[in-house]
Amino acid sequence: MPSETLTRPETDTLQTSIDAAKAALLSRQAADGHWLFELEADATIPAEYVLLEHYLDRIEPELEAKIGVYLRGIQGREGGWPLFYDGAPDLSVTVKAYFALKAIGDSADAPHMVRARECILRMGGAERSNVFCRVQLALFGQVPWRATPVMPVEIMHLPRWFFFHLSKVSYWSRTVMVPLLVLMALRPQARNPRGISVQELFCTPPEQVKDWFRGPYRSAWGPVFRRLDSVLRPIMPFFPLRSRRSAVEAAVQFTVERLNGEDGLGAIYPAMANSVMMFDALGYPADHPDAVTAWGAVRKLLVVKPDRAYCQPCLSPIWDTGLAAHALAEAGDAESVEAASDWLVSRQITTLKGDWALKVPDVAPGGWAFQYENAHYPDVDDTAVVAMLLHRSREPGHAPAIERARTWILGMQSRNGGWGAFDVDNDYQFLNHIPFADHGALLDPPTVDVTARCMSFLAQLGHTMQDPAMARGLAYIRREQEPDGSWFGRWGTNYIYGTWSTLCALNAIGLSHDDPAIRRAASWLMSRQRSDGGWGEDEESYANAPAGQYKQSTPSQTAWALLGLMAAGEVNHPAVAQGIEYLQRTQRTDGEWDELPYTAVGFPRVFYLRYHGYRLFFPLMAMARYRNLLSGNDRRVAFGF
Repeated sequence: MPSETLTRPETDTLQTSIDAAKAALLSRQAADGHWLFELEADATIPAEYVLLEHYLDRIEPELEAKIGVYLRGIQGREGGWPLFYDGAPDLSVTVKAYFALKAIGDSADAPHMVRARECILRMGGAERSNVFCRVQLALFGQVPWRATPVMPVEIMHLPRWFFFHLSKVSYWSRTVMVPLLVLMALRPQARNPRGISVQELFCTPPEQVKDWFRGPYRSAWGPVFRRLDSVLRPIMPFFPLRSRRSAVEAAVQFTVERLNGEDGLGAIYPAMANSVMMFDALGYPADHPDAVTAWGAVRKLLVVKPDRAYCQPCLSPIWDTGLAAHALAEAGDAESVEAASDWLVSRQITTLKGDWALKVPDVAPGGWAFQYENAHYPDVDDTAVVAMLLHRSREPGHAPAIERARTWILGMQSRNGGWGAFDVDNDYQFLNHIPFADHGALLDPPTVDVTARCMSFLAQLGHTMQDPAMARGLAYIRREQEPDGSWFGRWGTNYIYGTWSTLCALNAIGLSHDDPAIRRAASWLMSRQRSDGGWGEDEESYANAPAGQYKQSTPSQTAWALLGLMAAGEVNHPAVAQGIEYLQRTQRTDGEWDELPYTAVGFPRVFYLRYHGYRLFFPLMAMARYRNLLSGNDRRVAFGF
């Protein structure tokens, strides 16, 4: 931790920094009041997009050349491609990136391709890649279909009481899985007009591999499900054809019902791409309305620049707009907040009951999605953030929207007192051990960060600790606190994110700043401050890296730590002044910040994200809140976020 002798930032320079950050953020606001920033993952999605073009024989050489520039630019030093900026190489990501670059036209003898291939072989070869990678390879005839787990399309007919049912997995798993079940039943082959092969990536020829599924297993369930896979495999060809046709029809019906216009199935790339391939495999002509819609949704995710291009995993306008408007509300820009609020109100889902209603059929809809449209899958976290913003604006016309959100969020609380992101009680942990779920991210259980946001919203509306829902939520949060005082962050990296989110909630519900949980959390945050005054945390803290530590500070994680400390009543602590000084010192002349490290999460250990807006929203919010608390009569944060 840095020295405690530094002085408080000068008021004039702090205001200058706030004004510059505010101007930078306002310059990016769309005419209708919303924001949309790029959302970047690893090489997987751009590589899969290239392979999708080759699967369909819809190759666009100019676009693919730009994607090639992007993929080469993010190759790691060891020759492979990481899951996040400056991370270790990941086998499955590297296989897909190599395959895509070879499809684009890169020679296998090019130095970067040689380094990638050597990296893959060092890690065990493509035969050791994950299930989704092997499915991709099977679609291109690079591995036999026995390299993929048994996932019969007849799953569509399973009753809800069965140990496996679509309602028991997360929304993202559901939407990815359903069209994939059809593909795994039909086993189509990519057109692959250039005949690209990547057999050189295997240590053992694919036809000779005997152990596509092997341990170590994460629990005793692993061998059980592996045995079930081996029992089902030989009998699948004997399943009645009538049942199979009916199951395919059910999968198509599920997909079409949730096709979601130009925003796509589930509004996430893997589900969209699978729907495109499913329609193609079923013989839909390219101009069929459903095929056109599915392909258009995929294309909407492309980011094309003069020198490079990539494909995003999804779009984040609701999240971006909510966060940007919160920052500007703290900075005192009422006009931009009003425009954003009006846009957000128009996006509330008020009529359609999505998949979430299967568990709570009597709860009325009232949430917001993460994307422009995704009515079947509103997001609890987004809903809490947006509704807090609307409540903060004190616009009487927003009251009905806020009440609908309140009712919906109360209805989405799980039995253990926490909230998940999209579903209620989606916590069938044994399913994370089926062979298909080697990524370990099949479910959507309650998490502390989402729970904290819901409690912050409810507290901002006047719910107290005596309210049963709040009491159960607080008990859940207390149970989940780590021994060192931090909280795990599911949707942001990681313990800094979880601890900030939770401290905001504990402050909002009126818990004393002297409460042991708050004191331990604040002490933990202070202990993680770096010598430059900032904070940073490695994505590897989801694996083996120390919690709350990184080799450099980042603007967004520094802002989270500062917001957490201020929520804990530490606005006057030297650590907060030093963190603010770090933000001022690293701010660019245009009012923005640089941030290359990833600070967000799709699935821990599997899929990480860089929200390009985080480096703008959160530093502005932290600096403006610091100014407001120092200049006000009350040093307690007045809002839940």
